[in-house]
Amino acid sequence: MRSSRRSFLGLLVLGAVAPAALAGKEGIPLEVWKGPSCECCNDWIRHVEANGFSVKSHNTGNQEVRARLGLPVRYGSCHTALVAGYAIEGHVPAKEIHRLLRERPDALGLTVPAMPVGTPGMDGPAYRGRKDPYDVLLVRKDGSATVFQSYRS
Repeated sequence: MRSSRRSFLGLLVLGAVAPAALAGKEGIPLEVWKGPSCECCNDWIRHVEANGFSVKSHNTGNQEVRARLGLPVRYGSCHTALVAGYAIEGHVPAKEIHRLLRERPDALGLTVPAMPVGTPGMDGPAYRGRKDPYDVLLVRKDGSATVFQSYRS
């Protein structure tokens, strides 16, 4: 337990470092916790890897990590990630994560609650091009949220 806690705290400390300095040749480090057989999570991981992130994946623990980060359950989804000290919950597009890292708001992180069809990872052939409207929310440290980016078309 101590070792994992130390690793988790180390990731939080990395959040103080500029994302560009973190990137290197490998991409920006992003750690994700998900279910072992969740294909939409695996598709989302491929999406962020294709967009400049280097992913370390764990096949368990997203609810525990979400709670540890202080992210309210109402913003929950099928996977939780940590990048540069920010929580990323659910099917957040990589371009919004990059924007978050550029702007560095004082916040817990980003979420796309639930699993809207058309989000990265929920956009495979089985969905036949369907795209539900959704919002990427910026979750503040007090648990409130505002729309960070809206996807309505």
